[in-house]
Amino acid sequence: MKDGFKVFDSDLHVMEPPDLWERYITPEFKAVAPRGRTSDNVRDLGIIFPDGDPNGRRTSGVPHRGRNYEKNQILYKDDARRGWGPEVQLDAMDNEGIDVAVLFPSRGLSVLTNPEREPRFAAAIARAYNDWMADFCKVDAARLIGAGMLSVFDIQDAVDESRRCVEELGFRAVFLRSNIVNGKTWHDPYYDPLWSTLATLDIPVGFHEATGSRARQTGDWFEPNFGIRRVYAQPFEQMLGLGSFIGGGVLARHPKLKVAFLEANCSWVPWLLWRFDEGWEREGDVFMPELTMAPSEYFKRQCWVAVEPDEAPARHMIAEMGSERIVFSTDYPHGDSRYPRAVECFLKLPLADEDKRKILWDNCAAFYGMEESGGAATKGADHGSHHGSKEAKRA
Repeated sequence: MKDGFKVFDSDLHVMEPPDLWERYITPEFKAVAPRGRTSDNVRDLGIIFPDGDPNGRRTSGVPHRGRNYEKNQILYKDDARRGWGPEVQLDAMDNEGIDVAVLFPSRGLSVLTNPEREPRFAAAIARAYNDWMADFCKVDAARLIGAGMLSVFDIQDAVDESRRCVEELGFRAVFLRSNIVNGKTWHDPYYDPLWSTLATLDIPVGFHEATGSRARQTGDWFEPNFGIRRVYAQPFEQMLGLGSFIGGGVLARHPKLKVAFLEANCSWVPWLLWRFDEGWEREGDVFMPELTMAPSEYFKRQCWVAVEPDEAPARHMIAEMGSERIVFSTDYPHGDSRYPRAVECFLKLPLADEDKRKILWDNCAAFYGMEESGGAATKGADHGSHHGSKEAKRA
């Protein structure tokens, strides 16, 4: 807990070991398995493919050195030295006051973005990551919760892996990127078997963007200026994804599907939904025929969006739409995180305590289907504080 608030991080990142896929992928693909790039950057997010990754674009990593880079080199030096394992993750959560976290990848955010990726290979990459994540979470299953990686190059692979993530690995969510990698927008009927499966399993999907991609991305327009790219890439791609789900009728066709748009701010949501409502009123009968109510109502029924710890404009989102559909994320250990004071930054925002409580715990628990797990989560928090005190004694 932090200052009396329980904290549920909707999107805490891991730093995958460089040899994850070499160790976990099926033998058939071991020789061509991707490998994490290593360098003097303690947070190098690059991925290398032995085949040279033909037709792939620049992926991720900070292509510059500056004050933010140097700050993070110092901040995360010890975590990198210790190998970024589960104990490091739990210590970071203790430092922030995080009780429970759903874990997303770092290197893995770009590993399936090459549009030319062979479907069977792509599915094997996703399975390997999920097997590794399941082992990672076993260290403290009450606090560390996996989100499963899916490959959409063959939709049946995505359906099958979703079932395995829930029924065998015990994950609480799956994730995708809004960035289109297979030429099909998210409201294409091609994906309907996946959305139906997730709704039946009662497992949500978290859309998570990144600044780089091997596929075409909004930020490409600003190369080589990484700073401008970072400003636009994530929120713009998430806007496109949300528009596809709402305007394209995905939420209308699948009323039990739960969707979150993570790590891209939330303050743009009222404007985008206002514009969609206006378009629906004007010509929804022609271009949004599946919608029986205003687009904003589908968002309020089925969508969540993440707030940044220091996102002061979020107060306008709350004023327009309430706080029930906002979740919280620290973004540890990424370069734009406010770690180790992310929760502290959020608590300083000019928001009512009731809104803070919803955003820090209630909404995230509702999205991930853990409303009934409050006791277990509390026990996890107790265990985490003991873990932290043991670490202090060893130090």
